[in-house]
This record gives sequence, C-alpha cells and structure tokens, in this order.
Amino acid sequence: MTLQELSQYFKLREQLARDEEILESLKATACPGAQVLTGMPHAPGVRDKVGDLAVEIADMESQIEYLQEKISQEEAKVSVFISTIENDQTRMVFRLRFLRGLTWKEVAAVIGGRNSEESVRMMCYRYLNG
Repeated sequence: MTLQELSQYFKLREQLARDEEILESLKATACPGAQVLTGMPHAPGVRDKVGDLAVEIADMESQIEYLQEKISQEEAKVSVFISTIENDQTRMVFRLRFLRGLTWKEVAAVIGGRNSEESVRMMCYRYLNG
C-alpha cells in the first residue's frame, strides 16, 4: 500500500467528519423553533427556505452514506495492510494514524518514549519507502 492510498483513506475520514458537521448545522438551521406563519399567500418566484433546507439535508445524508460505504471498503484494505507490518511499534503508529485518525503529535504522545511527531512520521515514511 502506498502513502497516497493511505492519505486518500485519511482524507475520506476527514471529509466524512466535515460533512457530518455540516449536516448537523443544516438540521439546526431547519429546526430553530416554531415556523413563523405570516398569512401571506404563496406567490410565484417565492422560495421555500424550509424546503430548500430539506433538499440540502437529503443531499448531505446521501453524501455521508456514500462516504461511509467508501470508507468501510477502504478500511478493510488498510486493516489488512497494517496487520502485515511485523514491527509492533510501526504497526501501532500506522493503526493510530490511519485507523484511529490521530494527528502525528497525538501518535507520538501515545507511543511515548522520546518519540516526537517528526520521528513517528519518519518511521511511517521509512516503512513505506523501504
């Protein structure tokens, strides 16, 4: 597996997190409280803001569902790749970074010792290039 493939998987997870935040924001906007009824008749050209939000929410939900399926497929590949890494520490670095989505700094903190964010990143890159 290449760094590009691992990065693609990582980016899919980040995109899913962003889309889930957007969906929550859309839902909060769509339900701020009771809808204000003005008694004004609907005229041509008047937009239905709640309807537009409902469409946006449905689109975002389908996008999230697609991303979840794609991530599930990719996660299986990444898990198999990581399980083939013989060195325990290197395998842990890959698992923390790519399966759990931790930052390099967080990975270094979990690994402990005198590992820095740069050292765990280089451990990963050396393994992929070696």
